[in-house]
Amino acid sequence: MTASTLHRLMLAGEFVFYLLLGLGLTARCGWVWQQAVGLALILMVAGRAFIIGVTFAFARAYVAPPPEGCRIGSARGLMMYLRELSAFFLLFTLVMPFERFLMGADRLGRAGNGRLPLLLIHGYQCNRGYWIQMRGRLERAGWQVATLSLNPVFNDIDGYVEPLARRIEEVLAATGAERLILVGHSMGGLVSRAYLRRHGAARVAKLITLGSPHKGSMLAKLGLGENGRQMVPGSQWLKELNAPGAVPLPPTVSLYSCQDNYVMPQDSSLLEGAKVVPLAGIGHLEMAFSPEIERRLLAELAEN
Repeated sequence: MTASTLHRLMLAGEFVFYLLLGLGLTARCGWVWQQAVGLALILMVAGRAFIIGVTFAFARAYVAPPPEGCRIGSARGLMMYLRELSAFFLLFTLVMPFERFLMGADRLGRAGNGRLPLLLIHGYQCNRGYWIQMRGRLERAGWQVATLSLNPVFNDIDGYVEPLARRIEEVLAATGAERLILVGHSMGGLVSRAYLRRHGAARVAKLITLGSPHKGSMLAKLGLGENGRQMVPGSQWLKELNAPGAVPLPPTVSLYSCQDNYVMPQDSSLLEGAKVVPLAGIGHLEMAFSPEIERRLLAELAEN
């Protein structure tokens, strides 16, 4: 099953559930369908607010002490929660269910500025729609940007390696470049490392990961599918991926949020051999829209 299909089904099922609940509640008051629909939408907002609240509760339960300069207060924490909730609504209600209609094809061609192309790789239960804003921002900054969707949703992470390998070759053929830069969000960083483990770094000039659980995440215990189980801290798959010398890394950067609400403990994003950049007060899904992530990403790309 693709992520688009999954999210359309979940969206429809969620609304029907809340509509039936709303009808049950409003029937006693003699209200009509319009009020039931309104109540269903309110319940949907409340339900999603609860889901994001659960991720923050997990983050607090398994928090890693942030490095100096990355601590935030309750006011910044509240704003982070609201931005993360907004990103959740936008991505899972509008963009990813209807990615095919909203994203359009990647705009690739022969680059005249000598820059290497970028390939953006999304995370768990997402699709290329995750990059709907970041792709445009990077293109406006002068970069050739490609994306892909990893299917099926609940797959072995190693099962994504060959689709990624094919997309890499397509991007290189379209742009005339010999190498490219991989940018992986969350599980996308693990997929990138799985590719490097199998195919080596000959085609990859640089790897940048955003909030990737290189050592796993406790929240993955709630995940579905083989890929969810592989991201549980201490899994056999992670042990093999993190074994000394298992993955030939190109120059690698790990950007992560010290208050990440999906990757916990947050220092799971620390990766041996990589340049690690801790950031403060940025939600996991929010990374797709964060001006700070964009600024840091462009700074790292400029160093290539």
